[in-house]
Amino acid sequence: MTTTPPDPWSEVRAAFSDSAQWFAATVQLADGRWDQPGLGVWDVRALVGHTTRALLTLETYLSRPVATRDVRSTAEYYLVTAAAASDDEVAQRGRDAGAALGPDPVSTVAAIVDRVPALLDRAEADLVVATIAGGIRLGHYVPTRTFELVVHTLDLARALGAAAEPPPAAASAALRVVADLAPRRGLAGPVLAAVTGREMLGPGFSIL
Repeated sequence: MTTTPPDPWSEVRAAFSDSAQWFAATVQLADGRWDQPGLGVWDVRALVGHTTRALLTLETYLSRPVATRDVRSTAEYYLVTAAAASDDEVAQRGRDAGAALGPDPVSTVAAIVDRVPALLDRAEADLVVATIAGGIRLGHYVPTRTFELVVHTLDLARALGAAAEPPPAAASAALRVVADLAPRRGLAGPVLAAVTGREMLGPGFSIL
């Protein structure tokens, strides 16, 4: 008996869709709590707004195919974009995105989540799209969006005092980004020591 090997692009799309659905479900818990502290300088509304950008930037980039591939992997995307914007610029974009959610953020997020993942069903992994880092294969770019959705949905759940565990496929995709990025950052040793209970990572430690 032969088995069909998994299709990597289907797995990437499924992980992204799962992370988006989980984000939308968590946003429902925020209804009426938009002014509460969210993350850093952001209130809950701004945090949700920033997280929607993981979906909306993908929607925008899908309409901007290019011929030249500048970024060769998911990890390289993060290395290239690490200094792309100042903290103040990122913070303001989050506030602007939060304001753009309008009077009913829950419905706005639900509509975005219904719309954007479905766009990938008509796209190919090898499509090269223009991003702030340059041209990158869709198959390498989408995992960055899954990672952002997973990490910031965890942030949102924490801000709301809600228990949270990412969907398995989404969690695995996000952890693969960490696994790919840690050696490129020279941080594989500390990460491995931490996840095996040998050492603790210091305050403010980040793989990004």
